[in-house]
Order: sequence, then structure tokens, then C-alpha cells
Amino acid sequence: MPTLSQTQVQKLLQKLSPQQIQMIKLLELPAIQLEQRIKQEIEENPVLEEEIEEKKDEDGEPKEVSVDDFIDDTPSYKMRTNNHSRDDQQRPVYITEGRSLAEYLDEQIGFRNLSTKQRQIADYLIGSIDDDGYLRRDLEAIADDMAFNLGVEADVSELEEVLDIIHELEPAGAGARSLQECLLLQLNRRPEASKPFRIARKILTDYFTEFSKKHYEKLMSRLGVSEEEFREAIEVITGLSPKPGNLYNEGGNDATPYITPDFILDYQDGRFDLSLNARNVPEVKINRQYMDMVREKAAAQGGTDSEKEAMQFLKSKIDSAKWFISAIKQRQDTLMRTMTEILDYQCDFFKDGDFGKLKPMILKNIADRTGLDVSTISRVVNSKYIQTHFGILPLKQLFSEAMQTESGEEVSSYEIKQILTDCIKGENKRKPLTDEVLMDILNEKGYKIARRTVAKYREMLGIPVARLRKDI
Repeated sequence: MPTLSQTQVQKLLQKLSPQQIQMIKLLELPAIQLEQRIKQEIEENPVLEEEIEEKKDEDGEPKEVSVDDFIDDTPSYKMRTNNHSRDDQQRPVYITEGRSLAEYLDEQIGFRNLSTKQRQIADYLIGSIDDDGYLRRDLEAIADDMAFNLGVEADVSELEEVLDIIHELEPAGAGARSLQECLLLQLNRRPEASKPFRIARKILTDYFTEFSKKHYEKLMSRLGVSEEEFREAIEVITGLSPKPGNLYNEGGNDATPYITPDFILDYQDGRFDLSLNARNVPEVKINRQYMDMVREKAAAQGGTDSEKEAMQFLKSKIDSAKWFISAIKQRQDTLMRTMTEILDYQCDFFKDGDFGKLKPMILKNIADRTGLDVSTISRVVNSKYIQTHFGILPLKQLFSEAMQTESGEEVSSYEIKQILTDCIKGENKRKPLTDEVLMDILNEKGYKIARRTVAKYREMLGIPVARLRKDI
């Protein structure tokens, strides 16, 4: 019979404070969502209020007002390196784009009857779905991130359960972990029992590898179907969307919002002027009346139990407001610190927007220059945009791997990808270029590159293998 025993185990756990968690969440938000988040906090916390009226100094001129004017130990969150006011007529800083897939999924999940924990899992899963509509991250890795970043312990089975619910949302196929799963999720939404649909479902379920390699003769033989029946089944499959996220974003929508650049970069007379785009982002402060009320009650040192309870509640809200304002300031500081180093690193590129001048740059390069964690740089870069004199760019587009030429010179992988794109555009579609041939072309041009690297960049460009590019 087994015996029971007790042992002491010492474990080192990293526990994030509420302010750290709040900071992480705010750091991930792009400008337009930051505006919504601040307004939400103002609604939920009665001691916070938006700074609406412009204050004047003794001469009647506009005066910048910060939380420091009211609370000695709470800094202003406003971080601007330019002096534009909200009423300045600047050049447009918006570009239109369809409502994001994440926003659409989040809206739908709100109508599901989920527990608090399930909703936290759903939010994290939806945030991990890419623009094409795929969940390309391993569920175990997502569970680890949730435990570290949010302090939420969830196992893979719990994530699977919530992911099944996400798979029921629109567009069909969103949240799929592979092309096969994506197509089957769409096909299973269609109850047709006709023979073409049955064959299509059989192909995707049992013969997906043969289908993806276009081994059509072998498939017809294994399925025991005629060429006409097979063609009808293939038409069913090709009518599905391989990228459900793109399918949604391409649709028209009267409620089309805007991408608001997080940074504005001016370049005049050989000088850069970088600023955070603070337009439409509410400036907040703690209501002075509440502060005076707490100070007066503290000085009086009396009151009924209900009054003391009310003051304690009010004090907790003031502390929460201080945390929030401090987290906003930290966010702005971190964004400016990161973007300043990116600008310095890619100075030549930002002068004219020539991607040929874009230097190889990975997250660690900027992490080393700023002294911040790679994960922090990743959060700054993700879903953020910069407005320049040559257009609006996602920050992710500025990062690329380094490649070496025969002379030992380092070049950006963008250069390699451009050559691959040009070669494939000009190929004979009856005899498309294989990865090995493309490797030889690049080697002849002086780029030291292996065939597997060619395949990797080709896949990143969304270009299929030579066999699938062939025209009959």
C-alpha cells in the first residue's frame, strides 16, 4: 500500500503587479484603440475626467495642464515632441481600412455566454489570430503567455474548448490552425448532401496532401469517381476562402474606421521631427473636487462608518486613476524611446522611403539599443503605424533579416525577396522556375543563399512552389 508523504519545494515564480499587467495591455494598443480604452476608463472610474477646456496663463495664452498641477506624485501622461494643438490644421493622418477581423470576432464573442476565464482566453486567442484569419501559434505557448502576462492559469483543453466556440463565429474558417482545418470549417457550415460536396469533404479530410500537390489522377482513382464528378468537387473546394481574414476585410462596410498612425515623422531641410500622434486621444486628470474631499476627510479624522467606507472606496479609485495615468505615461515613453532608436537605425531609409536602403534589423537590435526586453519591443511594433512624407507604414515592415553577399556585405532580406518576386513574375509559366534555379540566379548575382532559404522567402511572399505555378 502506497504511503503518503509531505515535502517542501521552493519555486521561483514571477508575479506581475496589476500596474505591470495594465502597462503590458496598454503597450499593445494602437492609437485608435488607446482612445477607446481611455474613454472606457473615464466611464468606469468616477474620479477620472477628460481635460476639455483649454487653460490660459496670466497673459491669456494657451497653457499645458497636467495631472502634476493637481497631484504632486502623479505625472502627466501627455508625451508630444511637437507643439501642435488639437485645433491645428495638419495634413491628414488617417487611411481607411475595413474593420479588423479581431474587432469583428470580439464583437461576436461578446454575445456568447462565457465565464470570466473563458472570456479572457477568448480575448487572448482572438488577439493571436493573424490578418489572414489563422491561429498559427501553438496553444501551449499561448497558455504560457497567458500565465506570464495575465496571471491566468489555463490548460490546453480549456483553450481548445474556447477555440471551438471561435470556430463557430463569422467568417467561417477564422481561427483555423492549418489550411486543411480552415477549408473544412467552411465546408462543414454548408449542409449540402449532394455528391460533389460529399466528395469535396472526403478529399479535404482523407486526401488533403494529394489534393495540395495536385495529384488529380491518383485522387480520381482512389475515390472511384469520374472526371466530371471530380471536377465538380474541386469547384466546391476552390469556392472556399484560403484566407478568411482577408475575405472579411475586403468587404464593404458603412462603419469603416480608420488606421490612425501612432507616430508622425516630418523630414524637412535634412532634419527629422518625430512625434507621437496624440490627436483624438483624450487628456485625463483626476477630478480636483474628489481630491479635496479625501484630504478634508483625512484632516477631520472622523465620520460615520458609512462615510469612512465611502472615503476608502474613493481613495481606491484615486489610486487606480494614478496607476492608469502612470501606465499611459510609461506607454508613451516606451513608444517614443523605441521609435527614436528605429529612426536612428534606419535613418537613410526614412529620408526617401527607398526600401533598398532599409538595413537588416531584428527586434533584438532595437532591444539592445533601448535596454528594453525583446517582448516589449515586439508589443510596441505590433499593430503600430508611422506616418512619413512618403506614406503610412506598419512598423513591422521595417524589420528584416540580414543576408550576406559574396563580398561579405550585409543586405536586407527585402532585397532578396524583391529579386525573387521579379524573377517569378517574368518566368515562363509553362516551365516555372524551381527553388533550385532561383537559388542559382541569386548566387550568380552574388547572394550567398541556400535552396531552403529561397523556399522560406518564397513562402513568406505567398508564392506557391513551381509545380503549382505551372499553366497547362
